[in-house]
Amino acid sequence: MKYLVTGTAGFIGAYVAEQLLQQGHEVVGLDSMNSYYDPALKEYRLARLTPYSNFRFVKIDLADRRAMADLFAAEKFKRVIHLAAQAGVRYSLQAPFEYVDSNLVGMMTILEGCRHHQVEHLVYASSSSVYGMNEKIPFSEDDRVDNPVSLYAATKKANELMAHSYAHLYGLPVTGLRFFTVYGPAGRPDMAPWLFTDAILKGEPIKIFNHGKMQRDFTYIDDIVEGVLRIQGVIPAGQRPYALFNIGNNQPIPLARFIQAIETATGKEAKKIMLDMQPGDVERTYADTSRLETVVGYKPQMEIEEGMNRFVRWFKEYKGL
Repeated sequence: MKYLVTGTAGFIGAYVAEQLLQQGHEVVGLDSMNSYYDPALKEYRLARLTPYSNFRFVKIDLADRRAMADLFAAEKFKRVIHLAAQAGVRYSLQAPFEYVDSNLVGMMTILEGCRHHQVEHLVYASSSSVYGMNEKIPFSEDDRVDNPVSLYAATKKANELMAHSYAHLYGLPVTGLRFFTVYGPAGRPDMAPWLFTDAILKGEPIKIFNHGKMQRDFTYIDDIVEGVLRIQGVIPAGQRPYALFNIGNNQPIPLARFIQAIETATGKEAKKIMLDMQPGDVERTYADTSRLETVVGYKPQMEIEEGMNRFVRWFKEYKGL
């Protein structure tokens, strides 16, 4: 089949695209290659894909309506996996319009392209951030998510509403995935695994927010990709063909255990600076993944210690350490 994978130079997008290519599918990868973080890492990920003869890369900004309309008209995609977005909770405090352009206008160009060109199934990335300060744990897809605590979270909630409306109005089969914290080799440099590993290896202190009283549902990249690929093969049906799933580890990791895993992998002890909670952050994330497990048998396998060991090995190689 022919797939469009957006955010294909991004962390999850690169892995998803590579798996599809290995399965023999044709993949058109789209990315704007913006400079939110070092584009060299995006080039590194892309370099893993370009040797495949069934891969083609297009550099397009999702918010470019004409370019996106032309792409859909020319390519006639069978399925779309939409992972591109302006990521990051804290950055949304500094550059709000980046989130409007990428996450709202960008989602609209994807929905319109899928509607007008009979795409069989659209799978798109939502986020665990939509749960905000929900007290009830684990977070369930049936929970109310009307109280976002960051603009990023608000755009992701908006994506869910937009997708639902297109499923209802036009019968477009759409599946949303609420991603929890994803980590692994070639992961994002603005995330804790990279930031903490880099600082610990340099002997620099790490910033620990909320005085360490944090838990994250860390999920290894291979487990995430397995879930994405399984669910894209399950096309919603009925009058309103819409589905929504948590995709995470179903096992929140205390920050202390996460830091210990990096210390063990690097062989160095972390120097810690304790700080208050950052605006827009949440104290814990915890995914109830029973719905995804029921539908596709999704069950993450990777423990944080082995996952971080693999990340640190990759990090040292990437940095030439």
